[in-house]
Amino acid sequence: MNAIDLASLLCSRLCHDLLSPVGALNNGIELLSDEQDPDMRERCLELLAESARASAAKLKFFRLAFGAGGGFGATIDTREAHTAIEGLLTPEKRITLGWMIADEKLPKDAVKLLLNLALIAGDALVRGGRLDVGGERSPRGIEMVIRAEGPRILLDPALRETLLRGSAGGAIEPRAAGAWLAHGLANQSGGSIKLSDPDSDVLLIGVELPERQTAR
Repeated sequence: MNAIDLASLLCSRLCHDLLSPVGALNNGIELLSDEQDPDMRERCLELLAESARASAAKLKFFRLAFGAGGGFGATIDTREAHTAIEGLLTPEKRITLGWMIADEKLPKDAVKLLLNLALIAGDALVRGGRLDVGGERSPRGIEMVIRAEGPRILLDPALRETLLRGSAGGAIEPRAAGAWLAHGLANQSGGSIKLSDPDSDVLLIGVELPERQTAR
């Protein structure tokens, strides 16, 4: 896949995910302009605030995961990544986040890879559950693990193939944008991605990046 096609997929994914909260903002404003009942107006304002928070959280996440978030340095503060993932896991998704990264900074490509894998694993928890994100430096480089556990795990076979091989065959959909980017980041870093059996109630995604990516 060339850079233009990947950029188009990323933009489509971003627009798709922002359509719901931005659409809710538009609908809320229209309702607010016609509503005279004080209680209903208060409820409209609450919905507008929720939609605004959701839009801002998604923009912050995508800026860090897809764009040049974190500046132009070689590393990113892992606290930014933690905050970005927390903001994406809205209450209605019923997902609990476990964060197990002690390093204050990690290479930019490693953080972007981590965010995209967390996004994919979170999307696979269609009925909620727990999302654990871990990572550490080792003599071999950087090791990261994403663990998703819930009553039902749904990881599309096309996403799985894209993560592992960079191609699933057939049409490419916007939802595969993160998988394409994750595979590309791991591949260009000389690293590897491994996945557990997607049929179980636990999904594990493991990543190894070589030592040359660990410069602070």
